[in-house]
Amino acid sequence: MERTAVNPVAWSVEMGFNQGEVVSGHTRTLYCSGQTAMSGQGEPQHAGDMAAQLALSLDNLEAVLGEAGMSLADLVRLNVYTTDVDLLFQHYGVLAARLGAAGAAPPTTMLGVVRLAMPVLMVELEGTAVA
Repeated sequence: MERTAVNPVAWSVEMGFNQGEVVSGHTRTLYCSGQTAMSGQGEPQHAGDMAAQLALSLDNLEAVLGEAGMSLADLVRLNVYTTDVDLLFQHYGVLAARLGAAGAAPPTTMLGVVRLAMPVLMVELEGTAVA
């Protein structure tokens, strides 16, 4: 088995974690760390705007997937963490439309949490992809 770090940005490496890891064997599996509404410099974005945070979290998840030569279509698992489940459901179409356009319908778990790593963050997406 071979593991390869996937980091389209450098700030997370400085904090001690990779944005993703490709594990190679018979297939390639990518385990993505939770993606939030963070800029490429590690600054939280869109405080108080669930739809914008969800869209940027998806952009960041797609960046990790793309860096590994994968796409949303390769997701085999998606975990969604949010500080406000009811508010997220009001904007769930953002997620559903992007997954649908990619032809993806990965098994998904949504969990309401007290807070995420930074207090202004409202949603985090954690994915596993196989190609």
